[in-house]
Amino acid sequence: MAILPPLGYSDSDRVKRELRILYEVSNAMRTTLKLDQIFYMILTALTSHEGLGFNRAMVFLVNEAENVIEGKMGIGPHSGEEADKIWRGIEKEHLSFDDLLNSYDIFKRDPESRLNILVKGIKIPLTEDMGILALTILEGMPFEVTTNEARKKVSPIIRNTLNTDYFITVPLKAKDKTLGAILVDNIFTKKPITKSDIRLLTMFANHAGLAIENSRLYEETEYLSKTDWLTKLWNSGELHRTLAKELEKSRITDKNLTVLMIDVDNFKPYNDSVGHRQGDEAIRKIATLLMHRSRKNDFVARYGGEEFTIIMPDTTKKTALAIAERLKKEVEDKWAAGELPPGVPPLTISIGISTFPVDAADKDNLIHKADIALYEAKSRGKNKVCVYTPHLGKGLFGFKKKS
Repeated sequence: MAILPPLGYSDSDRVKRELRILYEVSNAMRTTLKLDQIFYMILTALTSHEGLGFNRAMVFLVNEAENVIEGKMGIGPHSGEEADKIWRGIEKEHLSFDDLLNSYDIFKRDPESRLNILVKGIKIPLTEDMGILALTILEGMPFEVTTNEARKKVSPIIRNTLNTDYFITVPLKAKDKTLGAILVDNIFTKKPITKSDIRLLTMFANHAGLAIENSRLYEETEYLSKTDWLTKLWNSGELHRTLAKELEKSRITDKNLTVLMIDVDNFKPYNDSVGHRQGDEAIRKIATLLMHRSRKNDFVARYGGEEFTIIMPDTTKKTALAIAERLKKEVEDKWAAGELPPGVPPLTISIGISTFPVDAADKDNLIHKADIALYEAKSRGKNKVCVYTPHLGKGLFGFKKKS
């Protein structure tokens, strides 16, 4: 069970201990900008015997795009038996607070963290009628669920999923914005949560909110540095990094990896006729089609200009050819239906295909072979798919593709 302060533990000692915990966790959160790692540090501090000692702690964030609250992580046991096992293990191993904070990688690999799985499955609308958790965020203030009357205001989703009767929620704030909420309970020990606990929990949540916001800003900046501003696809730099990693995986697993090089046909005359704004819109539409029609594990990037690349892990040339033909047909159908200025041909795509390891063993050669096949597709009249074969490479170095 959670370790309680020894007899004679004065208010002064308790305050010093609480401030030390707050200081240590705040410092720990400054060492990383990874959001999941920050969640882990927050919840570990709330549940560890050297931290605040709650039985369970969970973090929820607002998804503004969907106006919902989403469970992100939960730490703590799911049953009394599991609680005893965890607490005995901590005492037996003499794990310190630092030891627990540094155990993130172990937690990440743990397939038996049932509470974490349950929390991640929670998704509720951010509306006043959805109970205490939503009100905590909407009103930006803590709530105590310590009576049966208060319990009636708890969302059935929270009550049934977490099987909790009495708990505390506090908002996660960054400046004037509420990002989400923390929920804690003492479901197994039944230890009362005091006003002092709520005060410290609120202070702690304010530090945590700032750490989460900093992490989000960092992740957003990092994401923008890897994506193309116009299409929101991955950019060329991220393409090369991903292709190198996927090739290494394919070498280890002895599986195929296929690359599609895609070029928009007739784009220059189209762009010159309709103007750059509509030309950009056309590139966006084709990028969206390629993204939505590709498979979940495929990696779609804008290579540059009107050229795109798709990395297809664990994919043979035959499978890639079938997918490429489908993508080509969908683009053809989309633009055939649209109105075009007189004399301007419709936009279509040409595609070149190369596969590891049969065509090339490294990143640059794989792209080069797909590019050679793309040139062949263009030279055959555009709106074609061409698979690389060795004879295509003869005399085609330094070529310049047509629009």
